[in-house]
Amino acid sequence: MDILLIIINLVIFLTLIGALMLLKKRNVKFSYRVMIGLLVGLVFGAMLQLIYGVENTVITTTTDWMAIVGDGFVRLLQMIVMPLVFISILGAFAKMDMQEKFLKSGVKIILILLGTTAIAAAIGITAALLFNLDASSLNLGEAENERASSLETSAQEVEDQTLPQQLVSLLPANPFLDFTGERATSTIAVVFFAVFMGLSLVRLVKSNPDTGEKVRGGIVAVNEWVMQLVKIILALTPYGIFAIMANTVATSDFQAIYDLGLFVIASYAALIAMFLVHLVIISLTGLNPVQYFKKTSETLLFAFTSRSSAGTLPLNIQTQRIRLGVPSSIANFSGSFGLSIGQNGCAGIYPAMLGIMIAPAVGIEVNATYIITLIAVTVIASLGIAGVGGGATFAAIVVLSTMNLPIALAAVLISVEPLIDMGRTALNVSGSMVSGTVTAKTNGQIDKDVYNSHNLDELTAEV
Repeated sequence: MDILLIIINLVIFLTLIGALMLLKKRNVKFSYRVMIGLLVGLVFGAMLQLIYGVENTVITTTTDWMAIVGDGFVRLLQMIVMPLVFISILGAFAKMDMQEKFLKSGVKIILILLGTTAIAAAIGITAALLFNLDASSLNLGEAENERASSLETSAQEVEDQTLPQQLVSLLPANPFLDFTGERATSTIAVVFFAVFMGLSLVRLVKSNPDTGEKVRGGIVAVNEWVMQLVKIILALTPYGIFAIMANTVATSDFQAIYDLGLFVIASYAALIAMFLVHLVIISLTGLNPVQYFKKTSETLLFAFTSRSSAGTLPLNIQTQRIRLGVPSSIANFSGSFGLSIGQNGCAGIYPAMLGIMIAPAVGIEVNATYIITLIAVTVIASLGIAGVGGGATFAAIVVLSTMNLPIALAAVLISVEPLIDMGRTALNVSGSMVSGTVTAKTNGQIDKDVYNSHNLDELTAEV
């Protein structure tokens, strides 16, 4: 009987995917199809849980097969991350006229990313205090205990290093190893390697113009080649988002979400507050924050659903270039740097909230000194946060271990991680786009006509 029910569920699942394909043939806009996929996945997942329940064998097997589409899409996004980060930064150098522009723009982007992370940490701390969050009242179940053991194992590598040693580890001793994503800090290592390669390109163009121009042309060509791969992957977005949302809703433990509801509410209060700060920052530069919201909403929705800052990188860069009027070089820098430096949600709000929650459980007084130290550690730890799943966990491990707080208590939040991670990822991407937009505006390089236009051009070409 179970096998028959599983087959029926999968037939419905495939039928819904077929319906999404039909929408493409009828030339329905890409953004509309993504939204439809999200909503249909939400309804289908809710129906599966309502009919079978979370722990039923039918739903477990059904979602396992459905994950071929959802998890497969995420793995394809992960596949393009390192090549895209590397070639985006090199491409930015190849399209740049002078080295000074990089120094001015690059430093400004990094300062904005770190500055907004400090604000995000302060907001996370404020939310935790206002909602009186205290981890000492939370109990660890079997799944949480397994997660706690895993976190403690991961923390051993961090605890064995001093903070200066952790910063040194961000540099690529073996860039080819980092291209495999072997280390937690591989993304930032690839960013550094690409920057050094870009600086060497600038020197080459000056010292040997003929050879330099050939290399520059080759980089631009490879950049276009990689972007064609990106378009192939992004064309699968409606189907991937549908499967991801269906699986997430079907397997969510709503009782656990209810039990930890205060933390979820506090988290989203902090995330929304920080997004409003982004809008304030935009307005302080003289740009219309409503325009920013309208033009970035589609990309933020993609980030929210996919839970991957790195997977959103192509849309991030295109949104800045096509809709916000940010020059290609600045968009590439801010998009790539934003993957691993100063993620406002995963590396700002989340670890700061945990630092406040866990302190009372171990008898640490939350005073002004503790709060200032926590913000400083959070900002420093935000260097090198991975942009594809697990970044928030790595940030939490670094911050909590540096503050001498127990890692295991963070495991109690495992059941609500997917729900919160959606909002965190969207905020990460917004912070990246804000850094690019503000940098372009203060440099006097933003195209105001593009920014102020009401035309929402498609972000990805159909394949």
